[in-house]
Formats: sequence, structure tokens, C-alpha cells
Amino acid sequence: MDFINQQTTPQPVPKNWLVESILATIFCCLPFGIAGIVFAVQVNKLYEAGDYEGARQASDNAGKWTKVSFWVSVGGIVLCILFVTLFGGMAVLNSFRN
Repeated sequence: MDFINQQTTPQPVPKNWLVESILATIFCCLPFGIAGIVFAVQVNKLYEAGDYEGARQASDNAGKWTKVSFWVSVGGIVLCILFVTLFGGMAVLNSFRN
């Protein structure tokens, strides 16, 4: 009956991604950043409730949506630069023809 009184060691708190999610929401892509914030807030609540697996899943989801927000923003910036470069170059070439 020793195993009944044996305490389990608590698992470490998963990263909550809250700061990163807020920064991604402000500076990158709003909808995906908000999803990151929602999951980031759940991490600590689930951990304190003893749901370690749920906290880990919420942490994984918060990280995923924060990274999606960042990379969508980077992709949008790259596309804008390509668009301006392409059509700006075409405008310069057309100005030489006239």
C-alpha cells in the first residue's frame, strides 16, 4: 500500500506563449495572433487545474498559431515587395519606351 501514499512529482509548466502571441497580434497577423492568445491563456489555467496533458496541448496550439501569424505576415511582406518590384520595374521600362 506504499504506492497509495506516494506523491507524484508535478510536471513542469509548459511555455504559455502569451507575450509572443500578443506581439504577433499587434505586429503581424491579427486573426491568427488572437487564436494564439486564446490558447496561451488556457495553458496556466489547465496546468493549475492539474490537467498537464491539456496544458501541453494548449501550449502546442498557442505556439502553432503564434508561428502561423508570424510567417503569414512575413509572407505578406515578401509578396508586397515582389509586387512593388515587379510592377515598379515594368513602369520604369514603359517610361523608357515613350
